Amino acid sequence: MSLRKLKVAVTVGGEATNPSPNNESENKAKRQTVVLGNGSEVVFIARFVSFDQAWTWFDYLHTHIPWTRPTIRVFGRSCLQPRDTCYVASPGLPQLVYSGYQPHAYSWVDHPPLKQILEAVHKALPGSSFNSLIINRYKGGNDYVGWHSDDEKLYGSTPEIASLSLGCEREFFLKKKPSKTCKESRDDQEPKSKRLKRNHADQHSFTLKHGSLLVMRGYTQRDWMHSVPKRTKVEATRINLTFRWVLEDPGAMS
Repeated sequence: MSLRKLKVAVTVGGEATNPSPNNESENKAKRQTVVLGNGSEVVFIARFVSFDQAWTWFDYLHTHIPWTRPTIRVFGRSCLQPRDTCYVASPGLPQLVYSGYQPHAYSWVDHPPLKQILEAVHKALPGSSFNSLIINRYKGGNDYVGWHSDDEKLYGSTPEIASLSLGCEREFFLKKKPSKTCKESRDDQEPKSKRLKRNHADQHSFTLKHGSLLVMRGYTQRDWMHSVPKRTKVEATRINLTFRWVLEDPGAMS
């Protein structure tokens, strides 16, 4: 499937519109906040950037980013990561290591459009600040990210994580981590209808469309897990940019 076939016109009253990136009034109107409880929340901006600008960014990233598909370790076994990736970080930050893999940290100046995207994200989220970026490329429905939390010490106890989606839309799922106490006894004592209602409240899903921005805040990484599952009928490419703040001295949080 051609990447450009994903591009569609947005119409209002029969006339095509092309919203400018980071239009504050439009972002505010389309901003959805989901309060997860216990200090966790998700903010979703369905139209963070115009379609044309999003495609410009997509084309640059797809062509110019030095993509790699590393070997990682999951549950003690080595496997190929099911998506392409690239890591970008400001100077002086601790080295990122995940699943036994230590990516090379590129600079923001290595790929100037990334700085433009970072500034756009900062503008949309007043008071927020990010100094690192993981870019993932899903080349089809068999590329995915499994259930996990970004709860590494280098992100702190309440990390804010902003995720920009470009290209093919994919589903994003959140589910609450199981309680460490009284889970079995609570399930045995609760009526089935109440248990089903609680389970529904402990799961959320979002459709990450081209040009959307999803932000996880507070204790979301401590209390929740998220994933982008496989979708066998998906053929087109999605690029995801995930912005984080890395602590210069994670040990100081201990």
